[in-house]
Amino acid sequence: MSKKPLNDGSSYPDLEVGHPKHEAVGLPGIFHSMEPALTHLGPARTAKLLTSINQKDGFDCMSCAWPDPDKRKALEFCENGAKAVTWEATPVTVPTTFWAENSLTSLLDKSEYWLGMHGRLTEPVYKRADSDHYEPISWDEAFALIASRLNALPSPDNAAFYTSGRTANETAFAYQLFVRAFGTNNLPDCSNMCHESTGTALGETIGIGKSTIAYDDFEHTDLIIIMGQNPGTNHPRMLTALEDAKKTGATIVAVNPLPEAGLFRYKNPQTARGLIGHGTALADQYLQIRSGGDMALLQAVAKRVLDAEAAAPGTVLDHAFLSSYTLGLEELKAHLANLDEADVLTATGLSSAEIDELADRYIRADRTIITWAMGLTQQKKAVETLRDLINLLLLKGNIGRPGAGASPIRGHSNVQGDRTMGVWEQMSDSFLDKLGAEFEFEPPRKHGTDALQTIEAMQRGDISIFFAMGGNFVGAISDTAAAEAAMRGTSLTVQVSTKLNRSHVVTGSEALILPTLGRTEVDVQATGAQFVSVEDSVCAVHGSHGRIPPVAPGILSEIAIVSRLARATLGAGAGAAAGATAGAAGGGAGAADARGSRIDWKGFEDDYDIIREHISHVVPGFENFNADVRRKGGFILPNGPRDSRTFNTATGKAMITVNHLEPIVRPEGRLILQTMRAHDQFNTTIYSLNDRYRGIKAGRDVVFVNPLDIAELGLADGQRVDIYSEWPGEADRVLPNIRVVSYPTAKGCAAAYYPEANVLIPLASAADRSNTPVSKAILVRLEPVGALVAG
Repeated sequence: MSKKPLNDGSSYPDLEVGHPKHEAVGLPGIFHSMEPALTHLGPARTAKLLTSINQKDGFDCMSCAWPDPDKRKALEFCENGAKAVTWEATPVTVPTTFWAENSLTSLLDKSEYWLGMHGRLTEPVYKRADSDHYEPISWDEAFALIASRLNALPSPDNAAFYTSGRTANETAFAYQLFVRAFGTNNLPDCSNMCHESTGTALGETIGIGKSTIAYDDFEHTDLIIIMGQNPGTNHPRMLTALEDAKKTGATIVAVNPLPEAGLFRYKNPQTARGLIGHGTALADQYLQIRSGGDMALLQAVAKRVLDAEAAAPGTVLDHAFLSSYTLGLEELKAHLANLDEADVLTATGLSSAEIDELADRYIRADRTIITWAMGLTQQKKAVETLRDLINLLLLKGNIGRPGAGASPIRGHSNVQGDRTMGVWEQMSDSFLDKLGAEFEFEPPRKHGTDALQTIEAMQRGDISIFFAMGGNFVGAISDTAAAEAAMRGTSLTVQVSTKLNRSHVVTGSEALILPTLGRTEVDVQATGAQFVSVEDSVCAVHGSHGRIPPVAPGILSEIAIVSRLARATLGAGAGAAAGATAGAAGGGAGAADARGSRIDWKGFEDDYDIIREHISHVVPGFENFNADVRRKGGFILPNGPRDSRTFNTATGKAMITVNHLEPIVRPEGRLILQTMRAHDQFNTTIYSLNDRYRGIKAGRDVVFVNPLDIAELGLADGQRVDIYSEWPGEADRVLPNIRVVSYPTAKGCAAAYYPEANVLIPLASAADRSNTPVSKAILVRLEPVGALVAG
């Protein structure tokens, strides 16, 4: 058997490739949830945590942003949620001796899995400019060092402040306030890399970049179209909502290049049918679309809907809704009249009969929900694709009534809430006006850098300090080699983290790691135990209360870290107005000392209610935040399209748009590659080396390829290849020594694991207007490098 060198110096000699599954969860789901928890946490700790996760008086799962039902089961978690809790709540800690024993150079060869398995971070550590090691440092010294480096910058815009989606609402609000009081809007976040296309498209068409449905809508719908997502792995609790929808008579259509077990059959582990029976068949139709073909499919279905209306006027479209609430119908009719069916079939890889069947299902359904994830948002024409998705919903009035709507599924626990709280490089003037009035300073107005722009600014030398509130920026961003080189060119990198990851070993000249509390842990401050809040995918806000003591003494909460950093950096003195005057007079970052002096940073740390009170004055929908969040189950934010068919667009109406189809051209001998997660994975966190639903065990160095493509390329199942991506004017990027796995992907398509395959995506390959990395349409070629290996 061939052995591929891993980046941790080991190999995957035990890699096994079996058959993909056609059902999800059941007894294996229970075993794979509980076995790691019981092994690493013990029975008592496991019971305390897993009976508290996603409960109304418990803590919110730090995994996906799937909403909670109002009537919750005693065990309201999925397999990956249990693994996320186990990963965070482990009693294993990184010992002080680790830093002297492991140089950064040696850690560069370690995998994400190896790094994370070393346990929780418990002490601040510092890498000096002339050192290859981290060493312990006191909290006061750490904050003083960061503050001195920030205040020495020529301009606040020479720093960037990243945010992960696990950051709670209160932290996110305080963090963006500090960054803006410091003087910049450089607030890249994980949304830039996932659902930015959603926000752009929905903001333009319906006036809000969020879901237009509530959780209960799944039980009142006739048709659910699931596009570009794999709920069985990425948000498994969605399977229960889909099962409930099937029980009430809903039809489900899945649109995805790969067959995914969770979309075939669901064996609910909390029912007898799921444990000992056959479970519930979910997808009534499975459209195995070619990567990047979703826009063509949506336009083809919309054309069939319009054709059906023309054949039987007044029987298909919702004319009352269209005339009262939308603009642009006639332009769409004229545009789709010229849609070329041959182009559609080439772009989608589907047959006309398959598209006819989907169109007929949509026409017959009174209420339709279309739900999607990164399979749609990480395409070159992602924004246009999602505008076409909204077009299709609008044609039949499927926004603003029960059982119907647009449902983007966020991939991280509070990524949507972070944006609501102001973590965005392009926040509106109305938000900044309120923020400035509340805290008596003038926030910067110039738009900041997003995730890709931050790397580009580092390459130019325009950003020299990078601060990350959680996450694994280097591991998550595209063009791995370019991103890591850019990060190494900075003067200082700071990571606020619970566990080690790749971003801790690819650093600036100086580097700091600041350990923080996890969501499972009790957070006690000067006024007593605190709680935080999160916003889920359907705009529901609820509290999150830690349940176990911190893994070690001396770890600070994220809010305490922001508060102490702000006090060290912004200082006290003449007041916000004087600081603003100093900045206007030409002072650099150092002139910011007085700004923020009227902000009660110490109060923020002592009592999170003070933060929530300020939020209630700044963020719409949070006017009674402290009272509302204390209600069992929290509260729902207002949503114009959902609540009253109010569309906050430039015209005051929902916009039906014209979008020009540009099918991906696949040259001969090339494949369209997408990146994806394994089942035992959340974002860049690797829980194990298995992907059991796809039949992979003990390895990640695989590329899934249709057997017909394998034959046409002159390859064989099990062969080792180098994967090359091609970008005009640049040298080919390569992911070396990858095992070919014969898999029923869509013809002409392939798939490999994220984040390893990020190396293949050029920084310049980004979605139009949203600037999201194009991770779902990478043109690649496969070059043989080795002999066959046993399966």
